[in-house]
Amino acid sequence: MVVPPWLSVPPPGYGGLEQVVTGLVETLIERGHQVTVFGAGREHGTPAEFVSTVPDLQFERLGEALPELAHLARVNHRVHAGDFDVVHDHTTIGPLIAGHRVVPTVATVHGNPVGEYGDVLSEADTGVGLVAISHAQRRLNPALPWVGTVHNAMDLRGVPHKTAPSQGPVLWLARFSPDKGPDAAIRACRAAGLPLVLAGKCNEPAEHRYYDQAVRPLLGEDVRVVFDAGRAEALRLLVEARCLIMPIQWEEPFGMVMVEAMATGTPVVALDRGAVPELVRPGTTGLICEHVDELPAALRAATDLDPAACVAHVAESFSTEKMAVGYEDVYRRFIAEVAAVEARRPVRARAR
Repeated sequence: MVVPPWLSVPPPGYGGLEQVVTGLVETLIERGHQVTVFGAGREHGTPAEFVSTVPDLQFERLGEALPELAHLARVNHRVHAGDFDVVHDHTTIGPLIAGHRVVPTVATVHGNPVGEYGDVLSEADTGVGLVAISHAQRRLNPALPWVGTVHNAMDLRGVPHKTAPSQGPVLWLARFSPDKGPDAAIRACRAAGLPLVLAGKCNEPAEHRYYDQAVRPLLGEDVRVVFDAGRAEALRLLVEARCLIMPIQWEEPFGMVMVEAMATGTPVVALDRGAVPELVRPGTTGLICEHVDELPAALRAATDLDPAACVAHVAESFSTEKMAVGYEDVYRRFIAEVAAVEARRPVRARAR
């Protein structure tokens, strides 16, 4: 299991990818597999064997190419035939250099596979199989070498949840980015006459600029801002919220925060973009709106939804057990495909 070198596994706060990988690793081990995690830093929180390629986490260099390239080069030097059956890569540029590995690589695509990222993925080596995290994501670039679609998942053990609808504030929980629509959240809640908590990741220069230019001017007494909430605080905010608002302005490939909200019994009010229809059951675990003008009424109506139905939906559709079984199927099929291709290759005669 190869994770990016930016954050620990699990992460202390923001880090949806790392949180998903943690659940996958733990469940694969519970199902009898031997798992080694290749990451950065000195500590990790999974029962897997941990191999660090660099002593310190590289978060401060997030956005640079060299830290991830160096990390992957060091991983490749440590992956030997016979030691592993399959490599599962979660990095951005891993698919581009995985051809140097002597072990088949399955790579989960965590972002939108278009534009520059799509160009990188289109050059994935033939020994790499790409896995989508939603059908919506896969439809954005169907020509890529996809080998499966497996939804992200969440371990419900230890997650607090409400037993009755909350009359608390609406919650927006994301990174401060125009894609996530915090400005639309403010306007929708103000139109609905409901208080809002903006709990946003804001520790990169672009996030600070966007917050100062587009969000700060809209703030008032009806909006409370929480910066960089840790895991425990984020869960507490979700439990207290009447609903989670997702006024996304892009084709969200998954949206793990929606699963986290439903896991705490909190319904989701979202715009119909990306993977939203794959995650939310309209009228049961949330309300899906076609236009921002529909959001205020949906926010007021969200308290009619049953928290128990939200929790049950996550347990049924987004369990780590279901995710692990899905990846097991992908691993086995792709290993067999690679072996079949290798068997068909002609054997070169040795030079005398």
